[in-house]
Amino acid sequence: MKTKNWRFTFLLFFLLSALAYAASDQQLGTWKLNESKSKIGAGAPKNDTVTYEASGDNIKVTIEGTASDGSKTRTEWTGKFDGKEYPSTGGPFEDMRSYKEVNDRTLEVVSKKDGKIVLSGRVVVSPDGKTRTVTVKGTSAQGKKFTSTAVYEKE
Repeated sequence: MKTKNWRFTFLLFFLLSALAYAASDQQLGTWKLNESKSKIGAGAPKNDTVTYEASGDNIKVTIEGTASDGSKTRTEWTGKFDGKEYPSTGGPFEDMRSYKEVNDRTLEVVSKKDGKIVLSGRVVVSPDGKTRTVTVKGTSAQGKKFTSTAVYEKE
């Protein structure tokens, strides 16, 4: 009887692990902004290229973009899609970010600077896995509210 319970527990753990990996796998890759399909709000940062890659049992997200003043930006975040905050480095807009997995194609994201929420939104990968749409609300570095919808294509 103990052998059957051990096998069942192992099988259940394996299946749950596979499902969790499959969900994050939808986001993995390099995504390039399609400006013609996007509506970037005034004062919002523009993320030109976003790369999601596995980093051990974490996910590393690298964002290369352009600030509202035209300067180039590069931020990096490494963590899990578990809703917990992890440090974000390189960007002037945030110092912490969290991602929470809603389903296998959708993430919720929250960015904070000095403990205050500066951006929140959703990242949704299309059913065919070729595009992702990021819809956010935030506050610019100048204190102005913005909303943006950015459409990315997988490279």
